[in-house]
Amino acid sequence: MTLPTFDMKPVSPGATHPAEAGGTRETAVEFRDVDIVFGPRRKEALAMIDAGATRDQILAQTGSVLGAAGVSLTVHRGEICVLMGLSGSGKSTILRTVNRLNEVARGEVFVSHRGGLVDVSRCEQNTLRDIRMHTVSMVFQQFGLLPWRTVRENAGFGLELRGMSAAERNRVVDEKLAMVGLTAWADKYAHELSGGMQQRVGLARAFATDADILLMDEPFSALDPLIRDKLQDELLSLQKSIHKTILFVSHDLDEALKLGNKIAIMEGGRVVQAGTAEDILLRPANEYVAEFVKHMNPLNVLRGTSVMRPVEHLPRVDGAVLLDRDGRVRLELDPDNRPLSVRIDGREGRLGTAEGDGARLAEPCDIIVAPVDLKLNVAIGLKRQSDHAILLVDQLGRLAGLCDDDEIYRCLLRRSEP
Repeated sequence: MTLPTFDMKPVSPGATHPAEAGGTRETAVEFRDVDIVFGPRRKEALAMIDAGATRDQILAQTGSVLGAAGVSLTVHRGEICVLMGLSGSGKSTILRTVNRLNEVARGEVFVSHRGGLVDVSRCEQNTLRDIRMHTVSMVFQQFGLLPWRTVRENAGFGLELRGMSAAERNRVVDEKLAMVGLTAWADKYAHELSGGMQQRVGLARAFATDADILLMDEPFSALDPLIRDKLQDELLSLQKSIHKTILFVSHDLDEALKLGNKIAIMEGGRVVQAGTAEDILLRPANEYVAEFVKHMNPLNVLRGTSVMRPVEHLPRVDGAVLLDRDGRVRLELDPDNRPLSVRIDGREGRLGTAEGDGARLAEPCDIIVAPVDLKLNVAIGLKRQSDHAILLVDQLGRLAGLCDDDEIYRCLLRRSEP
C-alpha cells in the first residue's frame, strides 16, 4: 500500500511550528546583549548591571530604571516570537527598540532591511525613517485610530505618509480590509465599531504597509476573552498566507503558547528562557518559569515530536518493526523507511492516513498514519478510533516514531522525557 506524504517542513524534536523546523533560517531581528536604562545616571547603572545588581538595587542607588539587561534573542523570518512576562518585566521595552521608539544604552538591535542587517540602535535618521516606513510596522494595544478618519482612511494612513496616490492607496487598503473582514465598514468611523473591529483596523493598517516585520504590543489584551480568542485564531489563519515576522508582546501564557513559534519569558528586564512552547512546558529553565507553566494544560501545546517513541527505539524482527510488546503487530517498511504494510496476528492489516488537521480518517483502518507534528489533543482523538499505536511520519512519509497510550500518559503525568 502506498501512503501519501505530508505537506510540511522537516520538524526537529521540540519544534511546534513549521517555521521552527530544521534547515537554514534567515534572521529577521536580532538582539545582541541589549541593555536599556531610563534615568540620569546611566553609567553607574550599567556598572551595576555588570555586577549582577537587580532592578530594585539599581533604582535605589542611582534613581535610574533598568528597562532591559543583557537581552540576546534571534527571531527568524516568518516566526511569531512572543515576548511575555509579568507587568514591568521589560517585554514592551525590548519590543520598542526594533523601531527605536526606545533607545539602547548598550548592545545592538539588528533588523533585516533591504537585503542586509541594519543596527537600528545606531543607524542614521534617513535609514531609520526608511525602516519605519517600509520594513517595520506596529500594532498598538489601544488601536491608535484617528477618530476624524474613516476605517479606510485609518488603514491607509501609513501609505498616505509614503506619498502613494489615492487610487493606489484605496486599492491596497480595500484588499487588506477584505483580508480582515471589514469591507462593509470601510466608510464608518472608529466610534461606530466594536473593540474587536477597531483592532482589526489596526491590523489592516499594519498589513497595508506590506512591512516584513510586525510589532504587536498586547494588541488583544483590552478585548473580551471571546473576541480575543477569535482574533488570535484569525491572526494565525492570516499568518499562513502573509508569512510575516511578528514580535508579539503578551502577559497571557495561554496566548503565548497558542501563537508563538518562539517564546521569550522575561523577568526584571532579563530573558530567563527562550524556546518553543514545548521546550518551556517540558523543560522550564528555573522556578520562575516552572511557576508560570505549572497549571498549563499540555494538550494544546505538546506534539508528536515530544510524545512519540522514536523509530530508532522500536524493536525489529526479521526486518519488521514491532508495534506492540507481544510482537503481534508487525510493520513492513519500504527501502525509504515508509510504512508499506502491516500484519496483525498474522493477517493483513489496513493502513490509513489522517487527513486535514490530522483528526479525520480517509477510511476505516487498523493502523493510523499521521504527521509527526500532530498535536497531543488530536492524537488522543485518533487513538479513540484505533486499538493500536499511531504511526508518526515526517514530511516525506518516512517513519519517525509511534504514539500509543503509554506515550500519551507519560507526557500527561510527567511532561518530560522518561
